[in-house]
Amino acid sequence: MKKPLFIGSAVAIVTPFTENGVDYETLAKLIEFQIKGGSDAIVVCGTTGEASTMPDDEHIAVIKFAVETVNKRVPVIAGAGSNDTRHAIELTKASEAVGADGILSVTPYYNKATQKGLYEHFKAIANSVSIPIILYNVPSRTNLNLNPETVKALAELDNIIAVKECNLGQVGDIVNLCGEDFAVYSGEDANILPVLSLGGKGVISTMANVIPQDTHAMVEKFFQGDIKGATRLQLKALNLIKALFSEVNPIPVKAAVNLLGFEAGQCRMPLTELSDSNLEYLRAEMKAYGLI
Repeated sequence: MKKPLFIGSAVAIVTPFTENGVDYETLAKLIEFQIKGGSDAIVVCGTTGEASTMPDDEHIAVIKFAVETVNKRVPVIAGAGSNDTRHAIELTKASEAVGADGILSVTPYYNKATQKGLYEHFKAIANSVSIPIILYNVPSRTNLNLNPETVKALAELDNIIAVKECNLGQVGDIVNLCGEDFAVYSGEDANILPVLSLGGKGVISTMANVIPQDTHAMVEKFFQGDIKGATRLQLKALNLIKALFSEVNPIPVKAAVNLLGFEAGQCRMPLTELSDSNLEYLRAEMKAYGLI
């Protein structure tokens, strides 16, 4: 039987940058904010953490810092994906070496792959380490889909234990094919309740950067049988979610973290600052939510 790394809400945490590198002091504050807010796991160096702009030494240093700061209070899941299988294996092994509890591994982007290629890619990664692997299917960014049948084949490998799924239309098929032992997490904040209703175990969340308590509570209420309470929280968050995705992630959420009073800095190029109009939109929705 496979045990999920977490049940509930994992925050895909932003990486605070300065002109010279990572602002570790602010990262520590953000981690404490998340743990105090009830996040059930912390995903570091994912899409929201801007891993694609981080050199390997910085990438691994941030994972190591997160592991040491969290100090086993919740699982730390390291983004370690790449469209180069050899590079993904290197990042995955290095993440294990610095103490990550698990890996989030995205489907190869740009060069893409066939379903056979995806299977062999993830199998090679899984065979390189002993810690758990969460697959990450995000077709809007990678321009390819990890089909349910391929997920089923990968789920038969011992340490591939879950998928972060952004294709809502195939969640039910994955649950049917893979069974209850294989965890499915929502990859879209607006679809947490639909995924849970189909047998999902939680969410890997962008919005948890600013509303960790409510994101955690939404999943908790669902599993406690308070479906109406969970639904109220999902509906309450929808306008905020729209503002948090008014431009490409993580541009708006990093601005939102700054509006909360954390000095998370700006996104690295090629991402730019949030436009003035969307900043005002975001500010208005955060005020309406009661955050500022």
